[in-house]
Amino acid sequence: MWRAAALEGVAHGFLGRRGGVSTGVCHGLNVGLGSGDDPDAIAENRRRAVAAVLPDAALVTCYQIHSAECITVTDVPAERPRGDALVTDRPGLALGILTADCAPVLLADAEAGVVGAAHAGWKGAIGGVTDATIAAMEALGAKAERIAAAIGPCIARTSYEVDETFRRRFETDDPANERFFFDGRAGHAQFDLEAYVAHRLAAAGVRRIEALGHDTYAAEDDFYSFRRATHRGEPDYGRQVAIIGLS
Repeated sequence: MWRAAALEGVAHGFLGRRGGVSTGVCHGLNVGLGSGDDPDAIAENRRRAVAAVLPDAALVTCYQIHSAECITVTDVPAERPRGDALVTDRPGLALGILTADCAPVLLADAEAGVVGAAHAGWKGAIGGVTDATIAAMEALGAKAERIAAAIGPCIARTSYEVDETFRRRFETDDPANERFFFDGRAGHAQFDLEAYVAHRLAAAGVRRIEALGHDTYAAEDDFYSFRRATHRGEPDYGRQVAIIGLS
């Protein structure tokens, strides 16, 4: 498990694939309900993940749809809400975000006692999922300038090849986004998702931002990767989880 100095004093952790009970192509700490893994193994992996971060807490995750939708939670919902970010000011809830190349973002205003977790794939990132998370935290009493944020393991620039249509989408949204792309092979570029997410956080007023700098695609022993599994033609892939909560 990886922790961020920016979130010191707040229960949190970015977990990878080590330490779980899943076998086969999803071997390790797979927590993805959408995978074809054994449900009992997934349940045990989720239990272990929560125990490592905030023992005895109740895990809350959402049905992730690559959106900018953020849900404020006060207890464990009967069904997973559709969206890509969660915020709470209630102790005993472990907010979990699942990823397999997208950027997990954990946020906290320790003074206000408000935490958030966001799933920032490229669609959610450009759509404003981190902005929505910060706004929802502010509605609970947080202040953007007090929020600390950590960007966990995600696909790195060297592993994230995109085409020119993808690049133009970002540059049309804001010409300054050109700086997050680096020339690759003909007709392609390398996209720095981590840097783009950090930029969005800073633009929203967050002053303390930590990027962990781990590449999910390259570090096979440590992380699951949708893109790596796709390139290899594998039939399934696992998901890792990032968790934050108030004790």
